[in-house]
Amino acid sequence: MQLHELVNTFGQDLQRRYGEKVHKLTLHGGFTCPNRDGTIGRGGCTFCNVASFADEQAQFKPVAEQLAQRAGEVNRAKRYLAYFQAYTSTYAEVQTLKAMYEEALGAADIVGLCVGTRPDCVPDAVLELLAGYQQQGYEIWLELGLQTANDKTLKRINRGHDFACYEQITQRARAMGLKVCAHLIVGLPGETKEDNLETLRRTVAAGVDGIKLHPLHIVEGSIMGLSWKAGRLSELSLETYTDIASEMIRLTPPEVVFHRVSATARRPTLLAPMWCENRWLAMTEIGRNLDTHGGQGSALNTPFVYQPVQPVQTMSAAE
Repeated sequence: MQLHELVNTFGQDLQRRYGEKVHKLTLHGGFTCPNRDGTIGRGGCTFCNVASFADEQAQFKPVAEQLAQRAGEVNRAKRYLAYFQAYTSTYAEVQTLKAMYEEALGAADIVGLCVGTRPDCVPDAVLELLAGYQQQGYEIWLELGLQTANDKTLKRINRGHDFACYEQITQRARAMGLKVCAHLIVGLPGETKEDNLETLRRTVAAGVDGIKLHPLHIVEGSIMGLSWKAGRLSELSLETYTDIASEMIRLTPPEVVFHRVSATARRPTLLAPMWCENRWLAMTEIGRNLDTHGGQGSALNTPFVYQPVQPVQTMSAAE
């Protein structure tokens, strides 16, 4: 079976609802992060590449120009979601955010926004702004970098917030009708399989509409990268990731949408594990595991039921 027949994937969810493929176009809004600029800390999370923000800002292009360029590169869909991905994409004055978000929404073939951010950087004014777009009929996803529900690990990786912070913003966002996608990392130092499963359980209990699973990437320019080079940090194996990610998927209710079940990076940024260079390796192995042991929700006795996408029937002018 293919992965989307075992997991409620974002691509299939969008195709069912829109009747065609909808792709994400990644954007860089020129944002920084309060854990990098000294507001709550410096140096960022220990897994983060801390390349100069000034260098990245020099490469920043207007949102509309970025969207046009990315759509030309993708060229596999007619409709798109504008994805503000880099760093903390709610970390600016509301009027600045409004101008940037609306420049994206005003572009041709854009059906909504995905906004990546931190749980401690989403004031009510930003929630109200995003909820307003949702009420206008746009697809809006608030993507929150949680990584783990273990407060000790969050402190160890210099995250700068706790799980309670994530719970509070999730509850406020969903009360306003916004969809929340939680980013979770498997393989953080000191964490066991049970820690990962407990993170999944607590994330679901807090309320969630989507999940992104990531294997830990050890990257150049990060504190973890220095530890790995010194031989003080082991890397995550493909077999371990497959086992843990698959079990997390089996514990996830079928209505939750998986935006991603793995992630990739490239050398020279990627230091380890090298299997993360191939986007299909983990997806293929997870698919095999789920096909053998049960798909999404099967550990809850409420398995995901695959619904083939039906062609959209269009009416002729005469009709």
